Amino acid sequence: MAELSPIQPCLWFTDNAREAMEYYVSVFPNSSITSMASYPDESLDEHFTGMSGKILNGQFTLNGIDFVCLDGGPAFSFTEAISFVVSCSDQAEIDRYWAALSHVPEAEQCGWCKDRFGISWQIIPARMGELTRRPEQIQVMMGQKKIVIDELENA
Repeated sequence: MAELSPIQPCLWFTDNAREAMEYYVSVFPNSSITSMASYPDESLDEHFTGMSGKILNGQFTLNGIDFVCLDGGPAFSFTEAISFVVSCSDQAEIDRYWAALSHVPEAEQCGWCKDRFGISWQIIPARMGELTRRPEQIQVMMGQKKIVIDELENA
């Protein structure tokens, strides 16, 4: 098993942790799957019924940030109470991440989106503080789904 970072997020998937890890490392640069340990064969232990081949412990890195994950069944699900902020250098980077990660249009607002696995993301410019200093800029941002830098600059 790979060494763990001092603090890192752990994502509980119902049954698609492998698919999620593979997808995320394809979206973010400087990313890789570090390790995947599967549940043992369910014939060895009744506690693993239906989990054979699923991820017991997955470790991956997204652009230098370490994550762990697992397939834990349907007991828990993701909510907007936790999100990951992606700081983007320009509009092209915002557009690229938005296209890759936004899959639930009704969850989009102010740069927040939800991916196909239910994870919430904030896709924002690195200089968001500068772009939302004035009330007019904040008002524009509140009406946006995906952040459009030009609209904030011109508010």
